[in-house]
Amino acid sequence: MAYKKVDQQTVERIRQIISDPKRVLTEKQDLAAYSFDASFGTYWPEVVVQPKSTEEVAGIVKLANEEIIPVYPRGQSTSLSGGPLPVEGGIVLDLSKMTDKLEVHPDDLIAIVSPGVLTAAIHEAAEKVGLMYPPDPSSSAVSTIGGNLAENSGGPLGLKYGVTKDYVLGLEVVTPQGEIIRTGGRTVKNVTGYDLTKLLVGSEGTLGVITEAVLQLIPKPPAQATLLAIFDDIITSGEAISKVLTSGILPAKMEIMDQACIVAVESYQPLGLPMDAEAVILIEVDGHPRAVEEEIRQAAQICQQIGARDVQIASTAQERANLWKARKMVSPAITRMKPTKISEDATVPRSQIPAMFARLKQIREKYQVNLVVFGHAGDGNLHPNIVADKRDKEEMQRVEKAVEEIFAAAIELGGTLSGEHGIGNMKAPFMEMELGAAGLDMMKRIKDSWDPHHILNPGKIFPEPGQKLNLTEG
Repeated sequence: MAYKKVDQQTVERIRQIISDPKRVLTEKQDLAAYSFDASFGTYWPEVVVQPKSTEEVAGIVKLANEEIIPVYPRGQSTSLSGGPLPVEGGIVLDLSKMTDKLEVHPDDLIAIVSPGVLTAAIHEAAEKVGLMYPPDPSSSAVSTIGGNLAENSGGPLGLKYGVTKDYVLGLEVVTPQGEIIRTGGRTVKNVTGYDLTKLLVGSEGTLGVITEAVLQLIPKPPAQATLLAIFDDIITSGEAISKVLTSGILPAKMEIMDQACIVAVESYQPLGLPMDAEAVILIEVDGHPRAVEEEIRQAAQICQQIGARDVQIASTAQERANLWKARKMVSPAITRMKPTKISEDATVPRSQIPAMFARLKQIREKYQVNLVVFGHAGDGNLHPNIVADKRDKEEMQRVEKAVEEIFAAAIELGGTLSGEHGIGNMKAPFMEMELGAAGLDMMKRIKDSWDPHHILNPGKIFPEPGQKLNLTEG
């Protein structure tokens, strides 16, 4: 697609739409701040626009569609897959200023939010009235709900409660033609026509720009309990995960850390974890206090029967917090090993968790990379992370091959490229591997129908001919 460059005349048209000239950024230092996200590559926009209303968003998108200029919706740029990167230049639409609406309606069990509202703020507002918004990505303290909606974010609670799409009842969206539409509504049941809400959630800004969302809330469980199980063999830990999940217990969270994670955390901030263990599992159950007490005891017994060296059940809220602190320390801890972190989220069926652990061990040895495994083990959403140094080109080439093999292993085991991070531009080269040519073509047809000029977030999801994973350039 041949896109028009943003010239001075276009900038003047943009300034007529945006009421405050300070929210139209063209200086080099400002553009630099929007040239990257939490993944890889640097791509400079030609102009950054910070709308504060749906009407302003619609005006900018309509202009871009008329002039065939690419538009890149963006939140707080926490994407790990290159979701908001302006790979074709054009206009970055910074939606983080759209924070006016955060309404909680307890009687309807809903929240109505603007796209720039931080996810953590929604959690806090819901909890004030005894409710909860379950999707809890690790970046929730800094990520916007608009970005979560675009990527269909998950988190540790996804095992029991599902991901973002499971809590979206309705949307206000600006189409690629600059029209404003509403999908869904404020009711749990809504089967009127095509489910455009579900289509838009997870479409990574390629079909429309979300300007408001109606989110479902649920009552907050009255009690929680947590245990830590220590294993001398990571494959055995995978078997314990499978056994717990088939026992009738549905944990709220089930997280795993491999030995490399344990060692990194203990070196970073000693918490008393056993550095000789191959893996530890954290299990949390929630619900009625009596049910919670029985389920955590049963989960502990299962782990011991399968072969856990030791099982510790937290007896106080402080002990629970300390156990989860180790899991939260993993990301900062492993980046002390080497400065570059490649965070993947390949996901496999629960029954294939032990097999995926085995494949990851083989990949680590084959390519001699610093591969650590942690993540949401209960739903198969593992996070194989590789820590490297992007200045070492030879190492990064090995890393690229290892990442490709991780994706291939997940697909071969019946899994998926992404459980929660999205496709962006990083995983686009592997889409056909999972969907097949016909499946990918059907998605392209939807994109062509919605956005004939391909102005919304081009370069994402759909691979260019010959495109390969590239962690060293861009």
